[in-house]
Amino acid sequence: MGFRVATWNINSIRSRVDRVVALLERHDIDVLLLQETKCPPDAFPFEAFFERGYDVAHNGVNQWNGVAIVSRVGIDHDSVQMSFAGQPGFAKDPAAEQSLEPRAVFAQCGGVDCWSLYVPNGRSLKDRHFDYKIAWLKAFAEQVSSSGLTVVGGDFNVAPLDEDVWDIAYFSGSTHVSETERAALDLFDDAGLVEVTRPLTGPGFTYWDYAQGRFAKNEGMRIDFQFASPDLASHARAALIDVQERSAERTSDHAPVVVDYDLEPSREWMLAPEDCPQREQEDCAS
Repeated sequence: MGFRVATWNINSIRSRVDRVVALLERHDIDVLLLQETKCPPDAFPFEAFFERGYDVAHNGVNQWNGVAIVSRVGIDHDSVQMSFAGQPGFAKDPAAEQSLEPRAVFAQCGGVDCWSLYVPNGRSLKDRHFDYKIAWLKAFAEQVSSSGLTVVGGDFNVAPLDEDVWDIAYFSGSTHVSETERAALDLFDDAGLVEVTRPLTGPGFTYWDYAQGRFAKNEGMRIDFQFASPDLASHARAALIDVQERSAERTSDHAPVVVDYDLEPSREWMLAPEDCPQREQEDCAS
């Protein structure tokens, strides 16, 4: 049967839950890693997933950021983490408490360690948010394990190669393409992780801004990826950037990135929907 993992910056789960459900069904997804859910815990549409046999781990606070893992091969809820060791925080005021943002969630799904990440944007090369972005990437790379079966998917807000943007000259002096950001993302390779999508899809973009008709002109960026541990990467057999989804009405400005791994996931941690801890903790029962 295999193991199919997708990552998608959904840009508001409440606005696009129907698009997410359609994606799960259309591509027969086992684990979906979501970014920018943009909702607090009590507003996440858990029921839409529970009734289709999926479990959920969600890390969200308010209308900004937010990440989730949606799994039909179970979630070991004792394994769930809403941050990672050494994760830096951020506040616009440098004198204020630098609180952790909901940008990472971890769960073991079907015997695979799964991370969903939404890397800070950086804003501009001279903004404090840029320093935060670099520190965030470095901290994650320092603590992530590349042993066993691990997948790290998300919106990394870095275009590793010049070909990953439609016009590198347009981005001169901007974030996402700087050598500092690229070097920080390279630390994932140094940590032993393998980016599995590019060899399987070839060139292509995963994000097109809503503004200025970027999608129609194919003026995009490749900033969404799946990194895998060597043991899992060796099972990667096919991948797809679902550009068709980006062409749909009222969808996200990112395309889902789907990877097939030829292994059979464990289903040891599959729970009935009524047993989901987040349902109990966040009063999301019907």
